[in-house]
Amino acid sequence: MSSQASWKHYPSLSQMSPVRAIAESVFNIKNKGLCPRVVSPAEAYEIASRLPWITVTDLPMDKGRARFMGLDDSAMVIVDNHGATVGRSASARVFYNRLPADRKTLCESILREGVYALERNHDLIIGEGVIGLDPALQFKARLITSEEDAANLFFWFSNFTPLSAVPDYAQSVPHPVPDILFVSYPDWEAPDDCPWGRALVVIDEVHNSIFNFGLRYFGERKKGTLTLAWTGAQRLGHVSAHGGIKEVDFSGCPEFAHRGQQVIAFYGLSGSGKSSHTNSLDNEGTLPAGFRRRIAHDDAFQIDIGHKVCYVWEPTLFDKTDSREIDHPDWRHCVGVMNSLAAEVDGQILPYGLDTRNSNGRAIFARELLGETTDRIGFPDSIGWLMKDNTLPPIVKIANRALAVALGATLMTKRTAAENVPAEEMKKLVFEPFANPFRVYPLYEDCLGYAKVFENGCECYVWSGGGGGWWDGEDNRSKKVPLKISLTLQTAILTGTLEWEAWDLVEGALIPTRASVDKILPGYYDSFNPNATPNRGDYLALLTDRFSQRAAFLENSDLRERPELLARLVASLKINA
Repeated sequence: MSSQASWKHYPSLSQMSPVRAIAESVFNIKNKGLCPRVVSPAEAYEIASRLPWITVTDLPMDKGRARFMGLDDSAMVIVDNHGATVGRSASARVFYNRLPADRKTLCESILREGVYALERNHDLIIGEGVIGLDPALQFKARLITSEEDAANLFFWFSNFTPLSAVPDYAQSVPHPVPDILFVSYPDWEAPDDCPWGRALVVIDEVHNSIFNFGLRYFGERKKGTLTLAWTGAQRLGHVSAHGGIKEVDFSGCPEFAHRGQQVIAFYGLSGSGKSSHTNSLDNEGTLPAGFRRRIAHDDAFQIDIGHKVCYVWEPTLFDKTDSREIDHPDWRHCVGVMNSLAAEVDGQILPYGLDTRNSNGRAIFARELLGETTDRIGFPDSIGWLMKDNTLPPIVKIANRALAVALGATLMTKRTAAENVPAEEMKKLVFEPFANPFRVYPLYEDCLGYAKVFENGCECYVWSGGGGGWWDGEDNRSKKVPLKISLTLQTAILTGTLEWEAWDLVEGALIPTRASVDKILPGYYDSFNPNATPNRGDYLALLTDRFSQRAAFLENSDLRERPELLARLVASLKINA
């Protein structure tokens, strides 16, 4: 199924917003001069390769992805290095539909002036892509930008799918969702009357349009496009997921064949272990012989509750390169690199990771580096919230559905000492509901969606300790939880080998029994028993405070528009201490 062009979607074109109308007008410039032209991925690559700041390395591009985008086997990976900003700029985002009337008027004026400068000063190119890999959920997206931004257009093609590669798209049944329109102008200079700073990302999620002014980082294009895709699918009744999801098939394991295919998803903020849990080949040797693993994606998917399936949006991975040495095998699957050292090695120019040049070095990799992959995967049997909360044991099963939703809606991390904030501020938690900073619709919609996910048989778990540890007598002193312990617990959940007992401090929460967990992790029960914590009074006070902060966060959110739902979620966040 597909999205719709504006003239098909709107009964009258006057019903589109001024923001979409500005974008639509840019795409539809037509004259006898150098009007915007639609380019292929190969053409975008060639334009980018001629730009003076682009490095064409001696690293061959992943041949499968190169051929898919119309390039030949001689194509080499390019490196696009930026200036001071090498990551996303959340402060630049402006949500048009939330602005008061006078700010909307100003925003529209700034956008009109911005595109006027873009049209007058640059040769424009257009990319047409399809967001979504399964024919049941696909949207068309169009991105217009200057030739100087051709590298980002090539990366955009690489991260999603060129329209030309989906020949049946035009014949598919349309969704009641307009095509995504994306206007990119990295060389934009903010006018004096712009109240939003030197960069501006205007999001009109109602009319599926986005403007990216003054920002070079590719991640802004990726997440901006994905934000609108998630929102479009949300309107169709699906549940959006900023997480990783995989299937482990135990049919070939005699001892666990009865478990069949287990689908598990992981949601977590940076450093929580989401990619480690999703992408691990064999959970550090703990999965039984004979298993088969398929990964859908490690960053984004969509849950279709009605059909009990999940769909994948992207055919590639946009990964950090801070852990990849020059000889790491993943480089064989590389498509493009940004904000990374280009080094001479034995007479060749090669991209070098390890964040040597700057933090947040990134690359696009073919998804095949994960092994067997799939564009559609089953409904999740289990969901794991990954949190850096040292008051929670390394694994907790959440049997209370309201608590499962409440903990997802208050997925948290802690401030770090590097943030240079007062001690009292250090105690405050940082919440990112469902680990998705790109949600542009009300929080209560995600809460209602995940409530349905759990009502349909999905079980919920909380993994804690990754990057945070487990309480060891005081808040700033934690016992490390090695990754292998977390992955071993994942295997135990997938194979169904853990038994559970009530955690008396949190109603509806369960912890592994001594007999079942010590069998696979000797000494685990005594090491991570929440009923045997040192300085128990301080521990209980901190646990209570953190759950109170969660409740307060929900009470101050748009959940107030759904008082019955809010009451259920807040009531579940009770500590029996």
